[in-house]
Amino acid sequence: MFNPVANPQDIAQRLYRYDKLAEHRIGTVDDITEETVRNYRELGYVAIDGVLSADELEKAIQDISDTIHGKIVGPKIQYFKGKREMEEAGHFLTPEEQEFAVRKLHKFIGYCPNLHHICYHPKIRKVLEMVFGEKPRFCEDQALLKPPSKEAGIEKPWHQDMAYSNFSFTKMVAGVWIALDEAALDNGCMHVIPRSHKNGPVPHYAVRDWQLCDTAVDVQRDEAVPLRPGGILVFSGLLHHGTPPNLSNKRRRALQFHYAPESAVKMTPDQYKVVFTNEMTQAEC
Repeated sequence: MFNPVANPQDIAQRLYRYDKLAEHRIGTVDDITEETVRNYRELGYVAIDGVLSADELEKAIQDISDTIHGKIVGPKIQYFKGKREMEEAGHFLTPEEQEFAVRKLHKFIGYCPNLHHICYHPKIRKVLEMVFGEKPRFCEDQALLKPPSKEAGIEKPWHQDMAYSNFSFTKMVAGVWIALDEAALDNGCMHVIPRSHKNGPVPHYAVRDWQLCDTAVDVQRDEAVPLRPGGILVFSGLLHHGTPPNLSNKRRRALQFHYAPESAVKMTPDQYKVVFTNEMTQAEC
């Protein structure tokens, strides 16, 4: 059995490469053509620059900060370790520590008006309608916060989003990953394996996360997708993708929304098990 690497530097060096950047990138949403859509379906992704304005970015970051500090109540907050346990141990977080201790926010669009606006942004919906060939249906919201901390700025291992049961639809879902800060090579930008979605569902395992087996990832084909603030990555729900640890002194905040074609229906739990878990095959990672 493969012994997974756990050291952040080892993970970054062994499981990701940084010498090839993603080529399927367009300047604006207005530049999308039928050729863009064909390339998306072939490669499994497209990066688009300048989708959000500076004002939209500022307001989105404010909603995130207000949620972390309790000014907006309702969204779910995931800390890199339990906040209650830290407080019981006598460690009460300063405001800055609290910002850097949060890994993820979710279920927020009903409480955060600026993030709700982005989720239903007309530019994003335009892209999705072209990709799906029909109207998109919102599935899930996440704010993925990768601070400059070896505890909280950890890797999100290689995976397929449709391997998470809440995305197990009968048609291909799409993820929209939005850079709020600069997402660069050193602070955990997205990495993708082009065309990997064409191989279909792959069993996932509970190793460092719910993930592809490390040995199943074709790291030699890895392409990094750096994004400037306001840029987005639209990608197939079966595309192999992940983000390495943040080894810099910079923050890397991002939003991620998932959408399904309006006509898609959910798979049954048994259908999901057959295609995305090793329960039926007894295979080991």
